[in-house]
Amino acid sequence: MLKLIGKYAKPFRIPSILSAITVVIEVILEIQIPLMMSQIIDTGVAFDDLSVIYRQGGLMIIFAVASLIFGVLSGYFAAKAGIGFGAGVRKGLFDKIQSYSFTNIDNFSTSSLITRLTTDTTNIQMAYMTVIRVLVRSPVMLIAAAIMARSLNPELVGIFLISIPILALALGFLMANAHPRFKFMLNRTDNLNKTVQENLIGIRVVKAFNRQNYEKKKFQQANQELMNALLRAQTLLISIFPVMMLVMNGTILAIVWFGGRMIIRGTFLTGELVSFITYCTQILMSLMMIGQSIMMLTIAYTSMTRIKEVFDEKSDITDKDAQKSLKVEDGSITFKDVYFKYDDRADEYILDDINLHIKSGETIGILGGTGSSKSSLVQLIPRLYDPTRGEVMVSNHNVDHYEIETLRDSVGMVLQNNVLFTGTIAENLRWGNDQATDKELMQACKDASIADFVESLPDGLNTNLDQGGINLSGGQKQRLCIARALLKKPKIIILDDSTSAVDMETDRHIRESFKKNLKGMTTLIIAQRIASVEDSDKIIIMDDGKVVAFDTPENLEKNNKIYQEILSSQKTNLFTESEEAEENPDDIEEAEIIEEYEDEPMKGEAYA
Repeated sequence: MLKLIGKYAKPFRIPSILSAITVVIEVILEIQIPLMMSQIIDTGVAFDDLSVIYRQGGLMIIFAVASLIFGVLSGYFAAKAGIGFGAGVRKGLFDKIQSYSFTNIDNFSTSSLITRLTTDTTNIQMAYMTVIRVLVRSPVMLIAAAIMARSLNPELVGIFLISIPILALALGFLMANAHPRFKFMLNRTDNLNKTVQENLIGIRVVKAFNRQNYEKKKFQQANQELMNALLRAQTLLISIFPVMMLVMNGTILAIVWFGGRMIIRGTFLTGELVSFITYCTQILMSLMMIGQSIMMLTIAYTSMTRIKEVFDEKSDITDKDAQKSLKVEDGSITFKDVYFKYDDRADEYILDDINLHIKSGETIGILGGTGSSKSSLVQLIPRLYDPTRGEVMVSNHNVDHYEIETLRDSVGMVLQNNVLFTGTIAENLRWGNDQATDKELMQACKDASIADFVESLPDGLNTNLDQGGINLSGGQKQRLCIARALLKKPKIIILDDSTSAVDMETDRHIRESFKKNLKGMTTLIIAQRIASVEDSDKIIIMDDGKVVAFDTPENLEKNNKIYQEILSSQKTNLFTESEEAEENPDDIEEAEIIEEYEDEPMKGEAYA
């Protein structure tokens, strides 16, 4: 953990050192002021010597101003080092997360990663600032004030032999009990963030199902759990710090009592007692600050262990076996004795004994019921996951022989969940090729049958999209994601049920465009309807993680029962829908209106 802290603190070692140096100078200057005060009282006031008052008073002002200046400088350097350290840790965390495979990401919840990037990083940032400033200032002040107090009256210093052990016990109790409580509190923070995140992402679903009250109750429960965890953690402070204040005030009271009696006996001067009380206050306040710092460090330690978990997570997909000069020459794909499961501890494989060879440039359809592992199969090609056993080969080379960046640049993939980001359509499309011209962007849109829609928008490619593309229909998002993938000009493109939200005619246009404009590209199409893959060179039929058939559509229609059942079922559904349309001519008109305006720009808030 110290090694990790050192890595991100190293770039800011100069401001860290300057913060420590300036705070020591601040303490040295501040520690002289009580002595000057005693001289003013015992010499200037007692003997009515104005010269002593003016001289020592002037020095007090100079020392106070100088101490203030060095205190401000110390705070500035501490803030610069602490904020920079926090920014470095935050960047390191984000970079680490970007290196994760899907398996690694599955080990953390999204809300937990967000908490670690924000709350936990802020905690260790504040702790770092505390270490380089407060935990330098307080011990130096404690030692210096103790030395000065002893020089004034060694007998009264004995009072601290009683108060300091009591304070030490209180701090020990705090350290022993704080860690588990704050760890639980941060876990409850994760849970609250998860509840809020799910609600905001699915707010339209919440309103559509009128589940606002249910979501309020769920949030209230998470909020109540966090509040209880916070109260339990704060109970330590509620109980400890009053004890520390009692000890502190009791110590000062004892010093005033015994010091006053010494003044009466003539063995101690009034000014010296005032100075001694000031040093006593500085000593006790330093102990209090050390206590608060220990509390903050305890919280930071809890946060640091959570951050370290992210850094310690080893990505199971690396370039360790990669050949740097190896390029993807074509789009041929081979699965050789492939077995796969998401968790090595699981008893059963998600993919079982997969053996396939797909020629470069072929169009392959993939059919199968829900849970047949169609998506798991194609995710092995760009190494979103690695097979548990066996080999996946692209262009006659094992995929782990390619650098990850090289391999993924050669594979365009449109996932089931179509994700667009805040920004313009052009900015989203250039994820596929950040150097693409507007002409190339529009060509990709034409290939994805979305060009007419983009051109109809007031700002065209410069139209702004809301977060997640919520101001677009499902079909429009799917086609923009296809266009984005095409801009990579990949050797292989994978469409994972990515035309499910478009009508059959548009689906046909997309497939025709692929055949005409994207010759030589290997295309894998996962679909639920046979119409989307009936023009494929071959079709893979999957069932329960196994490939049960791999043949041309014509041969499957003749020989494969599963394909025949799917085909028969879908034809029956189409026939039934046609009969219903004839019986309800109004539905035909409505369907025509829907189809006619399906690709029109939304008339809602985005284009009002």
